[in-house]
Amino acid sequence: MTPRQRIFAITWLSYFGFYLCRKNFSVIMPLLQRDLDFTPVELANAIFAFSLTYALGQFLMGEAADRFGPRLVVGMGMLASALVTSMLGFAASIGAILALQAANGLAQSAGWPGLIKMMADWFPASRRGTVMAWWSTNYVLGGFLATVFATFAATGPILEHLGWHRAAWWPAIGLTALGVLFLWIARNRPADAPPRPVAHRGSAWSQVLRHPGVQAIAGACFFLKITYGFLFWLPVYMTDRLQASTAEAGYSSSVFELVGFGGVLVAGYASDHWFGARRVPVGVMLLACLAAACIAFPSLSIAGRLPNLLGIALLGAFTFGPDTLIGGAAVQDSVPAEIAATAAGFANGMGAFGQLLSPYVIAGVSEKFGWSAVFYVLATCALASAGLFSLRWNEEVARGKAE
Repeated sequence: MTPRQRIFAITWLSYFGFYLCRKNFSVIMPLLQRDLDFTPVELANAIFAFSLTYALGQFLMGEAADRFGPRLVVGMGMLASALVTSMLGFAASIGAILALQAANGLAQSAGWPGLIKMMADWFPASRRGTVMAWWSTNYVLGGFLATVFATFAATGPILEHLGWHRAAWWPAIGLTALGVLFLWIARNRPADAPPRPVAHRGSAWSQVLRHPGVQAIAGACFFLKITYGFLFWLPVYMTDRLQASTAEAGYSSSVFELVGFGGVLVAGYASDHWFGARRVPVGVMLLACLAAACIAFPSLSIAGRLPNLLGIALLGAFTFGPDTLIGGAAVQDSVPAEIAATAAGFANGMGAFGQLLSPYVIAGVSEKFGWSAVFYVLATCALASAGLFSLRWNEEVARGKAE
């Protein structure tokens, strides 16, 4: 295995591993309600605490990775997330769970910006679309497999007497092992790479905040993540609007991520091989298709099971495809590698705030105006994301001529 292959593998595994201690809480929640009598509002507050510190942490961890190196920041974030998740298994009060969820959100925020920086240093711009597309399958598969693993841990026959605590302890053990492996194998940059200046405190932020391309990417991330938030509401939509069973809604909604996996690969390959390493044309086209899919989905969903699955598949492909381009390769292309983590943290942090806002947008609009109105709002957000991302069009053209 070549050094680049080792870096790809260990960074893929590390971000996949973060999901072990991110998705398990959704599995634990109904068991906390049953065993500890926590209310839905209390658990919602715990989710909000995680989401808020995760969003804020992106801004801090990005700069930290640029200053101290992504290997240290990401590795410590993995071990810290594993530690607080293991402590969750001992928590018995909502106050303790709120504090641990907030700490976990901060630790989890170390992952994306640091790994984006590491990948930018190890892989050339001409291959980033394809490389980052394959690499970004870690969060598509991570969300699915981590949920399955946590479900087995919490409800399976092994050490059954430990109950829901297993869904905290077992993922923590897995992430700890991956964190140690990451610190052992990962390297910030290739050994033969020329030295680069280290970003000093404040200088990286100064460059990022003044960079119009990064501002456009961050805005595009914000609106896309509002649309992305509908993933979590698909089962609710199907049971509420379509009168589907809980099982049918759950299995059908998984098509979103299953087909989204393919959308990620197509978007990355197209940007490299059909558009000369330009991300904007592909991203804008996919976002326009996402807007059209949002408008069409209410009609498709009530036309029968197969049209509904087709609509879910289109939403997944047209969401994950531009998501990986905007938050991954486009950020890496837009700034020098020495400030790539700060730029990625800023863009993904803005996206996290969009995702934090998304449940309130969807719940508020659906309650007041109905589900059809929700999809018009989501289509508008997709078009807003496309419009902001298109502001990088001339920047990409200029970069292509310079190369």
